[in-house]
Amino acid sequence: MTAVQGSDVDITTEDGVADAYLAHPADGLPHPGVLFYQDAYGIRPHLKAMADRLAGEGYTVLLPNVFYRSGRTPVFDLPEFIDPSADPTIWQQIMPVMSSLTPELSVRDSGAYLDWMAGNPLVADGPVAITGYCLGARLAVRTAAAFPDRIAAAGGFHGGRLVTEDAESPHLLADRITAELYFGFADQDQSMTEEQIRAFERALTAAGVRNTCEVYPGADHGYTQADTPAYSAEAAERHWDALLGLLKRTF
Repeated sequence: MTAVQGSDVDITTEDGVADAYLAHPADGLPHPGVLFYQDAYGIRPHLKAMADRLAGEGYTVLLPNVFYRSGRTPVFDLPEFIDPSADPTIWQQIMPVMSSLTPELSVRDSGAYLDWMAGNPLVADGPVAITGYCLGARLAVRTAAAFPDRIAAAGGFHGGRLVTEDAESPHLLADRITAELYFGFADQDQSMTEEQIRAFERALTAAGVRNTCEVYPGADHGYTQADTPAYSAEAAERHWDALLGLLKRTF
């Protein structure tokens, strides 16, 4: 892995200013861009470490605070080790903020993130990739569908609610996607059941989307997040292998 530099940056959107974390190889040269969508807990040391690790593989990584309308990072008052079962008030903080990020707002924001990356000299010209976790997996699908010519690949990990009865369910966007997709699901995740996983994969395949959908056995929702009880070192490393393989195939 190469040496990495990280810094806090601000991104102007139609609705305000989103704070973000930018990680990139320390050589100062342009590298392929990766838009990193957070989980529900928001930007914190663990996510920055993940962005740094990805940057060390030769990518310029932008990690925006998708909840910026509710405040700058940290949006929530969270402990170093996040365990909602020990403190149910954690979700009382998060749910209203997460619910306020509508599909329309998320797509509008994603355009601003992509524009910022396109104008940054540390990001190589051309399409970028996305990696998303938890709710970030939904954001990855919506962004890939809204900006097909600007997204080369998208990975989603322990994503939930990708198939719902709602008219704006992410799986209904499959026919707008041209990127290659990889999704690593957790088999213990009740927010994405086996039936929903099959429906998601069928929608992608029917639309002609290049995709790989895999189920990680014994993994819980949040398996990549080392600062939570859901973390699985084995599943997290499998995610890194899959994500880096996807990026190498598409850049």
